Amino acid sequence: MRWDVLVIGGGAAGMMAAGTAAERGFRVCLLEKNPVLGRKLRITGKGRCNVTNRCDVRTFVSSVPTNGRFLYGAVSRFSPEDTIAFFERRGVPLKTERGRRVFPVSDRAEDVAENLAAYVRQGGAHVERGEAGHLLLRGGSVEGAVLRNGKKILARNVIVCCGGVSYPATGSTGDGYRFAREAGHTVTPLKPSLVPLTAEGNFCREMMGLSLRNVAVAVRDKVRKKTVYEDFGEMLFTHFGLSGPVILSASSHMDSMAPGRYRIDIDLKPALGPEKLDARLLRDFGQNRNREFRNSLSALLPAKMIPVAVRLSGIPPDTRCNSITREMRRGFAGLLKSFPVTVSGFRPISEAIVTSGGVSTEEVDPRTMESKRIRGLYFAGEVLDVDGYTGGFNLQIAFCTGRAAGNSIRAEGNL
Repeated sequence: MRWDVLVIGGGAAGMMAAGTAAERGFRVCLLEKNPVLGRKLRITGKGRCNVTNRCDVRTFVSSVPTNGRFLYGAVSRFSPEDTIAFFERRGVPLKTERGRRVFPVSDRAEDVAENLAAYVRQGGAHVERGEAGHLLLRGGSVEGAVLRNGKKILARNVIVCCGGVSYPATGSTGDGYRFAREAGHTVTPLKPSLVPLTAEGNFCREMMGLSLRNVAVAVRDKVRKKTVYEDFGEMLFTHFGLSGPVILSASSHMDSMAPGRYRIDIDLKPALGPEKLDARLLRDFGQNRNREFRNSLSALLPAKMIPVAVRLSGIPPDTRCNSITREMRRGFAGLLKSFPVTVSGFRPISEAIVTSGGVSTEEVDPRTMESKRIRGLYFAGEVLDVDGYTGGFNLQIAFCTGRAAGNSIRAEGNL
């Protein structure tokens, strides 16, 4: 059978593209190698699925540090509000949480994935189980794809939505980049984005499992001698270094990563200015005046952090609180306001939430997502060289680019 549209990849972008094209009356084949559609989507947001970010177009574009302007047209035509309306109209009620992050009321990513899968099928699209081996190209046009098993799927248009190389267990193994190169496209260097960070020294390992809420972080670039990112929220110490929402966001601001180039300063007491913090320490030390310094901090810091903080403070652990000098106290206050962690690198790209890099946006029409090199070939989602901060921006990229591609399919074909 010759299809109007072949969509390769049944993730967020692929299902949106397939459903949109099918809704317009085209004969659509959605090719997916996993047993279920939306496998990665089902585990996003710790299984809750941060569907989008409830912001205006300008804010959205500014929250996509890699080629955000490329998305202006696509997100203007299918905005975060449009995404919210799409799911709520289809029976998935949504809620908005801190940072304008939008989640299903059920807190179930499965509900979002199943709803998109139903959208695909209700439009009449056919879901084919299999894995694409390479594209069929002739005379500057696409004609379909050949599967790994040798089967040919002929199509007038092909939309590549294979994702990146993050979470390879979900099927994101970089196939889309290979297809792009086959078609003569440039694929920019791939690197992890929204990824945990490894740290120098052993003290993060000592605090492994400790989650800090409501802390402020600042990322210092020692090469450029400037602060490149600041945020407030939740983070986690791990056996290798740091993770958690504010750390994942921070990672996307660390260009040209090198061991020791970046330092993260953690403000453990962001609600307290220097004077109030000094008064707090005076009070705590006064209440524990006859106790040793190391045994006086339980009301101030989590238990796992106390030995590390005592060591970094330089104050002898057995110092009696009534012997702590003003200089010692102020030095300790400085540590609480700027707890330093030197970054040694990124965790592997397979652990990143998204892949930074991909099909060059200079070779793709931003209005339609169609290749400027091959007629009838489109790209959508993570395979493109666009990536945003954590908070629902990357799923919105998938939805708006998938929508743009599905809405841009032409009736005339190449076969």
